[in-house]
Amino acid sequence: MSAMNATRSELVIDGRRLSYLDFGGPGRPLVALHGHLSEGATFAALAQALRPQWRVIAPDQRGQGESDRAADYSRAGYLADLQALLDHLELASVVLLGHSLGGINAYQFAARHPERVTALVNAEGPTALGLDGRNPFAFLLNLPYQAATREALVEGLGPAAPHFSDRLRENADHTWRLPFHPVEMYESEEQIHGDHWSDWTATSCPALLIHATRGVVPPEQIKEMIGRRPGTTEAEIDADHLLYTTAPGPFAAAVRAFLSTLHQPARML
Repeated sequence: MSAMNATRSELVIDGRRLSYLDFGGPGRPLVALHGHLSEGATFAALAQALRPQWRVIAPDQRGQGESDRAADYSRAGYLADLQALLDHLELASVVLLGHSLGGINAYQFAARHPERVTALVNAEGPTALGLDGRNPFAFLLNLPYQAATREALVEGLGPAAPHFSDRLRENADHTWRLPFHPVEMYESEEQIHGDHWSDWTATSCPALLIHATRGVVPPEQIKEMIGRRPGTTEAEIDADHLLYTTAPGPFAAAVRAFLSTLHQPARML
């Protein structure tokens, strides 16, 4: 299944458009949250692998993909967007899956709205990060956001071009832009830095922690995340941090095996 087989819809939150893909089907709803510098379309392979038991809904989180840029990239802002999406879809409770930024958003939302989350899948979403003061997105500050032509934008991106050139957007005036603003994503990364242990341990619904052999979560933190939160199982995948796109088969298999253990259906509002 490709993103072209999904239905793209949107809702408006305080005048700002939040776009999402609904991969459809008769299955139970699962909301999938991508990480920084990504978009909902990257979950197409997972959606195909989980059909027909699960209906995957994948938003483009604020400021990324087809969603409008936001005035801020605060923790509260991301979580409010997710709540608005669930309300818009009339879903009282769902399984939440998230990668990196999306994983943190998923377990923080569950901590604040436990009644709306029946299970969690956290892929490479740390509980403590950036405590050394470094921001791994510093390289973004040297990237252009837009250019007069696609060719000029690709040239301006330099070594980063291969990572983003297949997702560039054409503006209404025929200029070209990235599907995110580099400075805003740097700021968004800053906002997730900190100690989030209280959020991770706040809930006890079934959870799967998926980590990569070459990921960003330290092994000692993985062990502690499993040990400190009841109902948490793990799956290790031989991949890098972007494991759900670089190792889609093993990733989908791990998610599918976990979901098969769940019995409580999501409810409609």
